[in-house]
Amino acid sequence: MTTEPLLQVNDLEVTYQSRGLRRTSFKAVAGVDLQVQSGETIGLVGESGSGKSTIGRAILGMAPVTAGRIEFAGRNITHLPRRDRRTLASDIQVIFQDPYSSLSPSLTIGDTLAEPLRASGASRTEASRRIGELLDLVHLPSDALQRMPREFSGGQRQRVAIARSLALEPRFIVCDEPVSALDLSTQARVIDLLIEVQRRTGVSYLFISHDLDVIRVMSHRIAVMYRGRIVETGDGEQISTMPTHPYTQRLLLASPLADPAAQRVRRKEFQQLPAAEFLESSDI
Repeated sequence: MTTEPLLQVNDLEVTYQSRGLRRTSFKAVAGVDLQVQSGETIGLVGESGSGKSTIGRAILGMAPVTAGRIEFAGRNITHLPRRDRRTLASDIQVIFQDPYSSLSPSLTIGDTLAEPLRASGASRTEASRRIGELLDLVHLPSDALQRMPREFSGGQRQRVAIARSLALEPRFIVCDEPVSALDLSTQARVIDLLIEVQRRTGVSYLFISHDLDVIRVMSHRIAVMYRGRIVETGDGEQISTMPTHPYTQRLLLASPLADPAAQRVRRKEFQQLPAAEFLESSDI
């Protein structure tokens, strides 16, 4: 890893304005700092509404940044015009939660993978070669190219989505809950694939999830979000065994365990933690 971060987020604030007659605002992200090095995975974990997906959307230019700065490879991308944002697509990509809704149902898998390559100016020969590489990278057979998304399982569709995100050889991918719509065994296979892809390509991930167990497996470092702020950071071992913030402790102990006896112990420990009211009033 280089010492200079690939992605640098400083004092990020995102505020949404309502569109009703009575104008109100909601601060979804407040004063967030984040760094991602080349080849690194940063896990962003928190419950629904904590602001974690909003950070990913801000990096992608899909959320209204009201304060702070986002830099990619030393370039300020906080408020890039749309035309410049399109050129950035070769470096920054995204994998969404639902692999079916993120794929066009009217396009074959071959056309889906060819679309970003053609938009970038690749010739038919270059696109064909790259598509073959992508299928190999995500372990899909060559006959997948003529099939439609509906013909694949959820895990296979997510492999297609991963392949599409890799088409232009990006340096950074926002993974927004990419396995939460999958069953546990399929989750494990897709996580293994993402780790393998990172090892082979050196791509960096911002991996967003509500599941601390998934985050722990995927990430080099973990940032815990609560009410729009990062309340704790650390490596997987530290966060999963010695969390210091009450919210992180609650998040950890709320994770289910396969062993019923261990689950009962965890539930008892969870009940002994400070009540949610403490978290609401604590200084975070």
